[in-house]
Amino acid sequence: MTAQLSNRQTGVGIRSESEKTFNKGFIGLTLAFALGIGLILFSIGAVITWRAWPAIQTFGFGFLVNSTWNPVQGRESYGALPIIYGTLVSSLISLVIAIPLGVGTALFLSEDFIPLKFRTPLVFLVELLAAIPSVVYGLWGIFVLIPFIQPFALWLHETLGWIPFFSTPPSGGPGMFPAGIVLSIMILPIITAISRDSLACLPPDLRQASLGLGATRWETIFRVLIPAAISGIVGGIMLALGRAMGETMAVTMIIGNVNRISISILEPANTISSLLANQFAEASGMQVAALMYAALVLMILTLVVNIVADYIVSQVKAKY
Repeated sequence: MTAQLSNRQTGVGIRSESEKTFNKGFIGLTLAFALGIGLILFSIGAVITWRAWPAIQTFGFGFLVNSTWNPVQGRESYGALPIIYGTLVSSLISLVIAIPLGVGTALFLSEDFIPLKFRTPLVFLVELLAAIPSVVYGLWGIFVLIPFIQPFALWLHETLGWIPFFSTPPSGGPGMFPAGIVLSIMILPIITAISRDSLACLPPDLRQASLGLGATRWETIFRVLIPAAISGIVGGIMLALGRAMGETMAVTMIIGNVNRISISILEPANTISSLLANQFAEASGMQVAALMYAALVLMILTLVVNIVADYIVSQVKAKY
């Protein structure tokens, strides 16, 4: 009672009408922003679905399992299975390469393996990778990466050709393998930055307690720090996967743009984004609807990735 009287006398804890009005206005403004984002997402999905509706009515779910893409008038037939396959496989290849590199780099930059004066420029260089335009990655892939990896791709075929993934000789040009490598470089900053922030935000007591109990530095990293930060790491990986699935220009330049399913990653392939970039400008009639249908499939795939990421993060948080 005395404290309440004291607060009333001094004015502490009592908000004026203008402050209450400002708070209500700020809450309403942020709510409008949040609803606006949802409205934008809904409107994009609605427009794509509306434009894709003729193809949905014509091809139905057969569009997802058909492998033919023939835009010739009078014999039009559209199927998205090869480009869905190419989108998923190229993204998985990029994750296989980028996850160990990204998480390893994050550990190296967050665990004081080198002095701060060297660590800060390295952090800047990793983040600078995200600022490079995708067309530059594509040009680098064409003129530098593809010639550089040709001997390695040939060695993979000659040595491990009995494995279906390397069963065909390299084409000597664009293909799934170089596209996956370029994608891994493009998503590397996302995985590294988010993983590093997740590790850096851990309480110092975790490290000190683990070391105090007799654990080595590597045991502390792999048994304490990574499990504690795993939710952020997984979230970064899923965000990177979404970026890889939607990447357009760099992949279009180096994947080969061939609508064919091949289990060998040394063959040319195609992705949904590359197909849209190559054909949309000259499309008309049912082809536009089919391309919109493919765009809708890509949107649903990225939505599924985000839902799965949220589920995995929640499960990992509950475990650790």
